[in-house]
Amino acid sequence: MPNSYNKEKIEEVLEIYSSIKDGIEARLNEFSEIWENETDENLFSELAFCLLTPQSKAKMCWGSICTLKEKDVLIDGSEEDVLDCLYGVRFKYKKAKYIVEVRELFKVNGKIALRKEIKKYQSPFEIREWLVENVKGMGHKEASHFLRNIGKGGDLAILDRHILKNLVLIGAIEKIPDSIPPKKYLEIENIAREFSKEIGIPLDHLDIVLWYKETKEIFK
Repeated sequence: MPNSYNKEKIEEVLEIYSSIKDGIEARLNEFSEIWENETDENLFSELAFCLLTPQSKAKMCWGSICTLKEKDVLIDGSEEDVLDCLYGVRFKYKKAKYIVEVRELFKVNGKIALRKEIKKYQSPFEIREWLVENVKGMGHKEASHFLRNIGKGGDLAILDRHILKNLVLIGAIEKIPDSIPPKKYLEIENIAREFSKEIGIPLDHLDIVLWYKETKEIFK
């Protein structure tokens, strides 16, 4: 293990992992069940959730998705209908537009066909690149988050502020970058992937461990 690593912080991560491993596996199984059993509309709700999350609290974003579904406007409502349901979401005007635009991308004969599009690609990396290139408002972090939440992101890292902060504390990276363009994202993701192998925690587990370390909960 490189000398640059903070051994004390790593021990803390390993202890947390030991205490919540069963919960992590249960949650990841739930995500896999979404892909296997849920409707395309519910897959789309996960994608819309991830479009809302940048610079916003995840729980507020999921609450907005639940409201959109309850009011039956997520799939067919107007941009104004969508906007009215985005409570506590930053940049909600822009994000309402993203949701309305992206659902048209996935509609076939008026119905969402998200699963069919994803099945065209062999690996999570290919799916992610397609999403980044074709879904407005979706960068590598959001695409990785979406794929993890539908059981398709096992070897992808979700580099949000919690994860980056802890990669710095651990000594895996020197500082949180001011911005993360695609090349930088993939570089840090590879560092996180190698670190996960060195300490024996799968990458998708490590993400949840570091999130839990900051929030004290296993969420989405």
